[in-house]
Amino acid sequence: MRWIWLTLAMTTAAVAQDAKGVDCYCTDADGARVEMGQSVCLSVGGREFMARCEMSLNVPMWREVSAGCLSS
Repeated sequence: MRWIWLTLAMTTAAVAQDAKGVDCYCTDADGARVEMGQSVCLSVGGREFMARCEMSLNVPMWREVSAGCLSS
């Protein structure tokens, strides 16, 4: 049983090390780069909402955080 935990720990460390070299980001409608954690106003299908660039299953994606967009 101990070797299973050691193998799991080694595999997890190897995956984490590989992930450090990956440059993940989202793109907006104009193709501009948006960094992980940044929020922007998106317009999709005639609906506007605030969305944050996040990771889901190792894929960058937009997650809706609020209806409507902030205005200044």
